[in-house]
Amino acid sequence: MWLRRVSSTAVTALLLAQTGLLLFLVSRPRLPPAASSEERVHVLVLSSWRSGSSFVGQLFSQHPDVFYLMEPAWHVWAALSQGSALALHMAVRDLVRSVFLCDMDVFDAYLPWRRNLSDLFQWAESRALCSPPACSAFPRGAISSEAVCKPLCARRPFSLAQEACRSYSHVVLKEVRFFNLQVLYPLLSDPALHLRIVHLVRDPRAVLRSREQTAKALARDNGIVLGTNGKWVEADPDLRVVREVCRSHVRIAEAATHKPPPALRGRYRLVRFEDLARAPLQEIRELYAFTGLSLTPQLEAWIHNITHGAGPGARREAFKTTSRDALNVSQAWRHALPFAKIRRVQELCAGALQLLGYRPVFSEDEQRDLSLDLVLPRGPSSFSWASSTAERPGP
Repeated sequence: MWLRRVSSTAVTALLLAQTGLLLFLVSRPRLPPAASSEERVHVLVLSSWRSGSSFVGQLFSQHPDVFYLMEPAWHVWAALSQGSALALHMAVRDLVRSVFLCDMDVFDAYLPWRRNLSDLFQWAESRALCSPPACSAFPRGAISSEAVCKPLCARRPFSLAQEACRSYSHVVLKEVRFFNLQVLYPLLSDPALHLRIVHLVRDPRAVLRSREQTAKALARDNGIVLGTNGKWVEADPDLRVVREVCRSHVRIAEAATHKPPPALRGRYRLVRFEDLARAPLQEIRELYAFTGLSLTPQLEAWIHNITHGAGPGARREAFKTTSRDALNVSQAWRHALPFAKIRRVQELCAGALQLLGYRPVFSEDEQRDLSLDLVLPRGPSSFSWASSTAERPGP
């Protein structure tokens, strides 16, 4: 039988190609096996603007077991800005469900056909999108940096977000666009989801002070909250948005604690930003335990660093998680706001202050007196701060 002679050069080239392929496969980062949909845990950080939710989001994002996205429903509101918050509830919920299931095709309705990771809102806040398999800016277990990630990963294909999502045991989404708990009931009873809800709240007086620093950035969202049919609202002298935010927190907390549906029991936890600021490691350990995560030494050191900075942070860092003095941040409103405005917030948000455990002040002297603690202790008279596991007596 006649065989074609192969030159030694061709054989050498073939061997080199095979060796290169083998080295490539060996050197690729080894990823843990993908978690099945039955095993994956889904966590919704439910909050409102300027309530410390970016900080809490990063507590999850930097965990090596978490795929995190910051406010994916921003795309819904950006595309449908003439709607009202309540009218857009179902569209927001449907997008959140799809992302929890790592089905990123849901963004077809909101993003250009040719898209990269950088087309996602605040994509570089996600450590998972800066790490393999999405990108190699950071090793999978390292603490990521937005400034480093952006130039290295911005043009990576959007399809890698879905691949990355499926490789993690936890999917965590932070959202500020839900105004009641009832819209989430279908997700709680969905057999494809293992949902935990972290309801993050903050003193409304501190929220107002922070909102005033970022008024332009919130103008479109304000319009949707107020149902202005697409008109942006930057100035809100009557504090209508703050009032609606307070009402929404009361609605959510009361729905979760006053005869909650069976599907919610053990799956809801209310967290006050001020408690996180005062005892960050203790609160974060409890938060991780609630969601099935553990605190690593690397995360513990990082958390200490970002909560023990030199001050409250610069205005340009309003939407960033940088090293700050967390306790200073939580108290800054007591020096920055005039008492007349504080009194008005207390009138509009009286129910939220009472339910969530914040003491009102009745004079400027009380406002400035930092020895007067305005965060009431969590005690047996409070509603269920952790998971709603215990049966409650009827009315």
